[in-house]
Amino acid sequence: MLRRALALGGGLLLLILIVLGIKGCLDARAESELSDYADKVAEITEETEQTSKDFFSHLENPSGLSVTEFTAKVSADASAMDNYASRVDSLGAPGDMKRAQSNLELVYELRSSAMTETAEKMSTALGDAGAEKAMAAIAKQMQKLLASDVVYEQVVRPEIDGVLASNGISGHDVPQSSFLPDEKWLEASTVSSALGAISGGGAETSGIHGLGLMGVSVNGSELVEGGATTVAGEEGVEVEVTVANQGESTENGVTVVVSVEGNSIKGEIEEIGAGEEAAVTIPLTPAPKGEVALEVEVEPVPGEHITENNEATYTLLVE
Repeated sequence: MLRRALALGGGLLLLILIVLGIKGCLDARAESELSDYADKVAEITEETEQTSKDFFSHLENPSGLSVTEFTAKVSADASAMDNYASRVDSLGAPGDMKRAQSNLELVYELRSSAMTETAEKMSTALGDAGAEKAMAAIAKQMQKLLASDVVYEQVVRPEIDGVLASNGISGHDVPQSSFLPDEKWLEASTVSSALGAISGGGAETSGIHGLGLMGVSVNGSELVEGGATTVAGEEGVEVEVTVANQGESTENGVTVVVSVEGNSIKGEIEEIGAGEEAAVTIPLTPAPKGEVALEVEVEPVPGEHITENNEATYTLLVE
C-alpha cells in the first residue's frame, strides 16, 4: 500500500510538472506573439513617419521640382502607404489584440485612402482646368490624415500598450505616430500656396501676383481703421469687401474672410482681372450687437509674397 501510494503521488507530481511546463510554454509563446506583434506595429509606424516627412517636406519646399517629378513622388508616397495598410491587415490579432488590430486597420485605411486620393487629384491641382476644386479636395484628404492620427494616438496606442502591460510585457510599447505634421495643411489656401511653388504648376501663373483690400462697408456705411462706425442692425448686418488685383494675371477663386466675436465667415470672388477690382457681400450670421471688432482678410493667392495690405481691423457699433 505504501509503495502504491508513493507511486501514485509521484505520478500526480509528474502530471503537475507536465501541466505547469505546458502552461509555461503556452504563456511564453503568447507573450512572444504579443511582443512580436507590437514590434511589427512599431516598425510600420516608424516607416510611416518617414513617408510623412518625405511627403510634407516636398510639399513645403518643392526645390524646383517639375510637375512630373512632383506627382511621381506623391504617387510613390501613396503606394508606400498602400503597402503599409496591406502589412497591417496581415498582422493578425494575437491574444487580446483583436480590438486594437481592428482600430489599427481603420487608421491605415484612412491614411491609405487619403494619400491615394491626393495622388489622383495632384495632376489636376497642378494644371489649369479644375485646379481650385482639386486643391480643395486635397485639403479634405488632410482631414482624413488628422482623423487617423487622433484614432491612433487616442485609441490604438493605449489599447496595444494596455494589452502588453496586462500580460506583464515591458520594453515593447509602440511609438507615437502622427502623419499630419501641422493643421495648417487643412486649409486649401496653404495647399494652394505650396503647389504654386512647383515648377510648371498651374496653381501659379508667371508674373507678379498680389491682392489688396481696397475698402469695407457695412450696410452701406464705409468703415475706417482707427475709428468706430455706427450702423443699424435691425434688418441684419452685411459686410461688403472690395478687393483689387494688383498683379499681372487674372486671379480666380479669391477668398475673403470676415471674423467677428470668434465667428469667421468666408466669401469668394470668382474672378478678378489684372488691374481690376471686385467685391463680395458677406452676411454676418448671427448678427452682432453693440461694439465689436471686425477683422477682414483677403487670403493670398499662389505666388503672392506681399500680404501686408490684405487685412484690416475695424471697430463697429451695431445698434
